[in-house]
Amino acid sequence: MTFPAVLSGAAGVVLVLVILWDAFETVLVPRRIGRRVRLTRYIYIILWRFWRALAVRQQTPSRREALLGFFGPISLLVLVLCWASGLIFAFALIEVATGQAAGLPARDFGTLLYASGQTFFTLGYGDFTPTTLLGRMLSVIEAGLGFGFLGTVVGYLPTMYGAFSQREIEISLMDARAGSPPTAAEFVRRTLAELDDGGVDEILRAWDRWAAQLLETHISYPQLAYYRSQHSNQSWLATLVVILDSTAVLLARPGAPRVSQARRTFAMARHALVDITQIFVREFTAVPGERFTPDCLHALEVRLGAPASPEAAHEFKQRLAELRLLYEPYAQALGAFLLFELPPWEYTNPRPDNWKRAPWDKLLAERAGIEPPDEHF
Repeated sequence: MTFPAVLSGAAGVVLVLVILWDAFETVLVPRRIGRRVRLTRYIYIILWRFWRALAVRQQTPSRREALLGFFGPISLLVLVLCWASGLIFAFALIEVATGQAAGLPARDFGTLLYASGQTFFTLGYGDFTPTTLLGRMLSVIEAGLGFGFLGTVVGYLPTMYGAFSQREIEISLMDARAGSPPTAAEFVRRTLAELDDGGVDEILRAWDRWAAQLLETHISYPQLAYYRSQHSNQSWLATLVVILDSTAVLLARPGAPRVSQARRTFAMARHALVDITQIFVREFTAVPGERFTPDCLHALEVRLGAPASPEAAHEFKQRLAELRLLYEPYAQALGAFLLFELPPWEYTNPRPDNWKRAPWDKLLAERAGIEPPDEHF
């Protein structure tokens, strides 16, 4: 066996092991992979840079969101295609090394690549059939890997899309709780009557569990972070930030209890945000722009009731600033990377919820001879 043939065979074996280990970590290992040298990571870095550049060029926000909405599914298909192509190419390299010992005709590399693909997908045309023990063993190994690989990937998709569906439920529930798009000031306004009697704790417990599920699914399947929500004015990151904003306001208000559901929800949401951010953004870079303005502070004070004294107002401002520092830099960094627009603390102009806007409302009201319903009712 010549040295180039030995080198080809060694490269093929190494490539098979690298791809199988990468697919194993991506599909079957339910934890964050800290190792930076990974095939999947490089594929997503290249794809996302290209797709992000295309999206940034779009002037219309709706077109930009529509383009970004395709990235998650397409990137998954490209990843599977790269894995399968890599395995076919690797076994073709092994066949180059084994040569006549594999019982395959000594032809050009393209023919060996075709024979490898035919075996991997178990097509069984019969135009290339190994005649030696080594060749048959290689064919069985490749066919078995192809069958198991494709079966694992097919089983992986329902699990990931089930996690996506569960994630979107709480995002949709935000409509009635904090507006469309949701904001912390709107959440405080809608739940003001329940702040002191504990009625808001039920919502916070649901947010607590949702943040825990978000952490678990996006650590296990980081590809989910690229999947956009159904409505262009909603996103999983915006929902998580509103949860943090709202709980920060509840914790910063004068007289807030030291131990409360708001504290537990804030801790879980911050844990999810920090860990997910570390997957995509390794180094801190300051993001220009400020979400929180003096007008936002004044609006929140009005929502909660004017502080009893200047000292209480200063304490509220200081405590809120401390809590915001725990999560806003992470949210801004992740939003800039994934091209998610973070929600403001409050909208200056009232916006109707998604469920209040429907294309037939005015026409149906005219046909019934009544006034269209107030979209702010």
